[in-house]
Amino acid sequence: MECDGMVIRTVYPTIPPRVEYELSALGRSVVMLMEGIKSWSEEHMPEIMAARDAYDLRTGEEPRPVRMG
Repeated sequence: MECDGMVIRTVYPTIPPRVEYELSALGRSVVMLMEGIKSWSEEHMPEIMAARDAYDLRTGEEPRPVRMG
C-alpha cells in the first residue's frame, strides 16, 4: 500500500526499531468508500451467509466456520 501511495511509512532509528504507518491523503480519500462497503456487507450478511450455505450444499463442500468480527 505504501508503493501505491495509500500509506506513509516512517521508520525511526531506535533500538528496537520503531515504524509508524498513517494514511496518506490518497488513502484517506477512500475511507468513505470503504465505510460504505462495510455497511453494505453488514446489511446483507444474512443473504451472503445463506448463499454460502446453499453453495456448500450444492457442491458438497464442508460448511465454513462462522466468522464474527
